Amino acid sequence: MEKNNDSGCPTSDIDPFKNSVSTSDENSEAPENIETFSKIIESRIAKYNSGEIPTRFGKMTEEESFFLEAVMHLSKLTNVIAKSSPSGSTLLNWTNLVLQRAMTFMEEEFRTLLEDFGGCSNSKVDKNSDYPSYPPEVVTRMNRIATAMISAGFETECCQVYSISRRNAFYEQLKMLEFEKINGDDVQRMPWDSLEGEITQWINVAKSCSSTLFPGERRLGESVFFDSPMISQSLFSNLARSIVIQILDFAEAVSRTKRSAEKLFKFLDIYEAIRDLVSAISESFSNDGEHELKSEILATRDRFGEAAVNVFCDLESSIKNDAARTPVPGGAVHPLTRYVMNYLKYACEYRDALEHIFQEHAKLEAYSSATSPSKWKSSLDIDHVESESPLDDVAATMPFSTQLMKIMELLDSNLEAKSNLYRDPSLRDIFLMNNGRYILQKAKGSTEVRQVMGDTWCRRRSTTVRQYHKNYQRETWGRVLQILSHDGMQMNGKVTKPVVKERFKNFSTMLDEIHRTQSTWVVSDEQLRSELRVSISAVLIPAYRSFFGRFRQYLDNTKHAEKYIKYQPEDIETLIEGLFDGNPTSMARRKT
Repeated sequence: MEKNNDSGCPTSDIDPFKNSVSTSDENSEAPENIETFSKIIESRIAKYNSGEIPTRFGKMTEEESFFLEAVMHLSKLTNVIAKSSPSGSTLLNWTNLVLQRAMTFMEEEFRTLLEDFGGCSNSKVDKNSDYPSYPPEVVTRMNRIATAMISAGFETECCQVYSISRRNAFYEQLKMLEFEKINGDDVQRMPWDSLEGEITQWINVAKSCSSTLFPGERRLGESVFFDSPMISQSLFSNLARSIVIQILDFAEAVSRTKRSAEKLFKFLDIYEAIRDLVSAISESFSNDGEHELKSEILATRDRFGEAAVNVFCDLESSIKNDAARTPVPGGAVHPLTRYVMNYLKYACEYRDALEHIFQEHAKLEAYSSATSPSKWKSSLDIDHVESESPLDDVAATMPFSTQLMKIMELLDSNLEAKSNLYRDPSLRDIFLMNNGRYILQKAKGSTEVRQVMGDTWCRRRSTTVRQYHKNYQRETWGRVLQILSHDGMQMNGKVTKPVVKERFKNFSTMLDEIHRTQSTWVVSDEQLRSELRVSISAVLIPAYRSFFGRFRQYLDNTKHAEKYIKYQPEDIETLIEGLFDGNPTSMARRKT
């Protein structure tokens, strides 16, 4: 059935004229129905404005669809009239006027839909929200309006309304996320504790933009301007540019602050936030200006990457230069070991970012080496030194892992040097055992560190710690076991009392001295402490029990036998349990 307009005039009466533009001459006149068509549009606008047609924000009715189709027809007919009628004709002026009124009306409706039906303009969204939450029928209506306006040649007006509305809505979201622009000079003067809080707030804003706001704006633009993807892309690109420039101002200022180890993790947070921003908006980069913006964003990100590399260089220097003159009491875990391992544990939580950072840094180093003979020679020397690293075969693809191995090797060398501060070889072994075990447990206790260092490294570290254990046992208890040897107890085939007395007395004296000394030593790792005590008991108690059972009888009738036999076999375990507890001073240092 043929569709009629409000005056009962079928729209098909107009179509023949519209379609004949290619064959009509300049003096052809539009049919009388065009005048009626213009009146229909004016009548519809008047009814909307007067409220005679109640609401236009629900599901689009057939009449409303006809109105939009009529506007698009009028736009095409106006172009036809402009070609077929004398310039300045009454009909052309009238159709232009009606079309202008229709566009003004549609522009206002477009603005109202954008501003009043988003659902999120006055409430903060989170990453799980649909943003912006326009009802589907509203998005459909906006799409029809945008298509009609663009078709009628009013693309600029349509895009301006959309751009201003969405930019205001985006800024409102930033405001609710408590984003505030901070002067760069203020950032430079701000104490780190205060700046750290501002960085945390900035990261929250950046992540919201990446995960929710930018993707939401992209989806909305693609839906509203479904028929004009280039316009959608341009609108999103312009919005993203205006927002990102403001967001990056703060990051730029932070990147210029003085570098320090405590800032590394916040710097890496910023690095990752900028990386996600690039990912969220990169699809819109299609022209030179937009590529320039992307370059600026990446340059800011890379400044934080280089800062991270330099922090690790500073860490290497601090380990090399940490030369202590006084040993840690009781052979406990050195503060440097705790600091380095905890630092690396947190650093490995940023493994992916740091691998990328060090890969980029390696590329820059390679380029620098290729263009500078002196640097090239220096890098060759460094490569030669590092060639024995267990991670050497993966250095090209895992430069951060190589960096960590280098730091571990520096720490080992430093601890080896510090162990020489102890005069007692047994205490030296306890110190190395404590620190080696701490490093191993920190690595095993962190999935990220273990993944970076690998199981082979952990096994080698375990072997090293066991060797320190064996060295200690041999150094301390080897001499004790020699006293308890049955060799040398007889003279002319008979056991002599003087030798028995001397052996028991020497054993008691040596055991007292070991207990007095080593009860002040510190082994804070409970498992290691237990392993040490068990291993000592396993060799000492059977040896003493055998010696006691074999030679105690020779002192039965001796006066003051207790002067020589101070300990019963069952006393030995109690003494061993008192080892490695630490005195009050060293106990205060036993941190986990």
